[in-house]
Amino acid sequence: MITGSTGNTGTSTAEILLDRGYRVRALVRREDARSEALEQAGAEIAKADLLDFRSLSDTMHGVTSAYFCYPIVPGLLEATANFAQAASEAGVRSVVNMSQISARREAASNAARQHWLGERLLDRTTMLTAHLRPTFFAEWIDWFWARRGEQGVLRLPFGDGRHAPIAGRDQAYVIAAILQNPQPHDRQIYPLTGPVEMNHYEIAEAVSRALGIPVTYEPISIEEFRQGLTDKEWQPHVIQHLAAVAQDYQAGIFAGANNLVHVVGNKTPMTVEEYVLFKKDAFAQDGPNAIPDKEETTA
Repeated sequence: MITGSTGNTGTSTAEILLDRGYRVRALVRREDARSEALEQAGAEIAKADLLDFRSLSDTMHGVTSAYFCYPIVPGLLEATANFAQAASEAGVRSVVNMSQISARREAASNAARQHWLGERLLDRTTMLTAHLRPTFFAEWIDWFWARRGEQGVLRLPFGDGRHAPIAGRDQAYVIAAILQNPQPHDRQIYPLTGPVEMNHYEIAEAVSRALGIPVTYEPISIEEFRQGLTDKEWQPHVIQHLAAVAQDYQAGIFAGANNLVHVVGNKTPMTVEEYVLFKKDAFAQDGPNAIPDKEETTA
């Protein structure tokens, strides 16, 4: 069973497993074009809410392995407890848990600390359990991307910190591999990264090479970032998390690169240039989360 099945990692995980001949139950909160596409690909669609124990429990019958993924919204610990209990009652044998690289006991982000607690909760079940802690997704690039005529800009509060962007689809190969063969990965924590560690000046240069247009990185303060998200009416829970992990990023928490996608998922992860070409249409206009500069806001 794939939770978050219409999301960034869940859709690709379902598609990979279906292509490999596995039966896949895709958990969705509502049916739409994305769930319809999964159904046409061969997935069984199950409607449930991770915060509704009864509906979640009803979807677990016959499930052998599950991918647990909860968005950055309130309710993670309740959802994890619901999932753990429902899965245990149904005899689910293994789970792959999507956490994040900033998850730790002392995290300033409430969501990151809750991810750490959720990991510990799942570790206390009898299920074979693997935790994934990815660095920032490559998708951040087009989510926060803005066009200025024939130029592009990334306005983010990351200073000259570094990370190795990893695409959601590349993570899906790791998720699928562990679901297929969970035993060697029990109680493991995998920090997932892309192939090349970069700062955002270097990321902007890579995007420029891929698109063939000038692209710049404009570092902004965490406060300006926070205000930009507030102006977009983001939930306070999400804003608190993103402001805290921006500080983590500047402190080096997101840095580093490794070969786990290749070793575990048998997949060579995309570089930034390859990712941008893969998602080229998304760069034709502003990303959904682009932070305007003060002059644009005033105008």
